Amino acid sequence: MRDSTVQHRAEDRADALLAAIDRVGYYPAVVAEAVESALAGEPVWSYVIHHEPTFDRDEVRRHVTVLVLTPTRVLLTHTDEHPPDDLLPAPYASTSTEAVPLSRIGSVSVTRMVANPAESVARGEPAVAEAVLTVGWGAVQRVDLEPAACSDPECTADHGYSGLLTAEDFAVRISASADGADAVASLLDFSRALSEATVGR
Repeated sequence: MRDSTVQHRAEDRADALLAAIDRVGYYPAVVAEAVESALAGEPVWSYVIHHEPTFDRDEVRRHVTVLVLTPTRVLLTHTDEHPPDDLLPAPYASTSTEAVPLSRIGSVSVTRMVANPAESVARGEPAVAEAVLTVGWGAVQRVDLEPAACSDPECTADHGYSGLLTAEDFAVRISASADGADAVASLLDFSRALSEATVGR
């Protein structure tokens, strides 16, 4: 049974979340304390955890993202590992939390990548090899600009620029090859629960 399987909304899954944080093993007391503080006593409807190690020269730096859905908010917790620097002479972990009211969620975008789709459909179980969840609430917007053009191939006039404004406050990408099929399924479960929670808001 997957840790982040969407269950009845009345069920508080806080204990399962804390157990999952402990299993990840990345400073679980630090991560759990930050998550519990951000929860402020609210029940946990759904969650997903993404552990992402990165290589920094000869050392491995770890990053853990915890997404939590409550009845009123989405909580984002990021914990990073850092080498000693001018401010702190010893290695340290930094944790940041953000709580976004569900009423502010403007978009929930999910991209699924299915390997060998013809074979997967034939088996009746399309296997999602990778999934990307993007959530927008208006805090960060990305602008993609390109020179504008007209339909006349001989035209040399300056038509200015055209662009696309995209809300992209948060994105997480999980692949079956790097994180396991259960991790991809957990992200899709969380995405579904978040979409359901934002209907009509």
